[in-house]
Amino acid sequence: MTILVTGATGTVGRHLVDQLHNKGERVRAVSRNPVKADLPVGVEVVKGDLTVSETMKRCFQGIHSFYFIVSSDNAFARFQADPKIIEIAKEAGVKRVTVLLDYEGNPIEQIVQNSGMEWTMLKPVEFMGNVLVDWKDSIRSKGIVHEPFGDTLSARVHEADIAAVAAEVLTKEGHHGKNYYLTGPEALSRVKAVEIIAEVIGKDLQFIELTEEQAKQKWIDEGYKEEDIEFFVQMGKNPPEIGYSVLPTIEQLTGKPPRTFEQWVSEHKNYFI
Repeated sequence: MTILVTGATGTVGRHLVDQLHNKGERVRAVSRNPVKADLPVGVEVVKGDLTVSETMKRCFQGIHSFYFIVSSDNAFARFQADPKIIEIAKEAGVKRVTVLLDYEGNPIEQIVQNSGMEWTMLKPVEFMGNVLVDWKDSIRSKGIVHEPFGDTLSARVHEADIAAVAAEVLTKEGHHGKNYYLTGPEALSRVKAVEIIAEVIGKDLQFIELTEEQAKQKWIDEGYKEEDIEFFVQMGKNPPEIGYSVLPTIEQLTGKPPRTFEQWVSEHKNYFI
């Protein structure tokens, strides 16, 4: 049985490829640039682009299960997947799909549920790795984080834990029709998250709280669209309960407690110093 992993060089996908490979599974990894994929020896790497469904046809030949990201899990390379990929996978004989969803109610969710394939939805809260995009540069250059809504809580989740759940549901029975909400082991405010980074890297950091208007201007300057900015504001002012709830899902499915934010920072500390 061969498992197809899309987004194989992304923040979750790379962990998933490694974990499946270490389990002895046959893995076919999809990358827009296979030459630069830098994946483990023994992993088949094929060229495909999730935004252009026609490029994916060859990728599905001989595939039993696949991991599907509907949008980028790498904020440095944003995209939205072509929904036609589900039909292509079904026609190729794929039996099982595990979907990493970016938000509740994404239209692709219904398409997958109506596909006739076994399906499982993974619905993680905020990735721990988002701080690399949001805070890394200002921490390295100035020792400062500028953010609004400093007391807003988030049960940030480690990307390797998302991958561990994906590896479980791709290779085991009993997960068809399930929606798994994935969180980290603790709900942290943005202020507390900065304190943890400071402690791990051994550097004094300052959290400067922006007003809503200052934050909006910052996001405009960074090139975000108006609808993205409104989403950021709503998530900061009125986050959904799931965003700050600590759930046992990861440990129930993998048998291991989810990794802490402190662990994540320790693994990535060189990005901040």
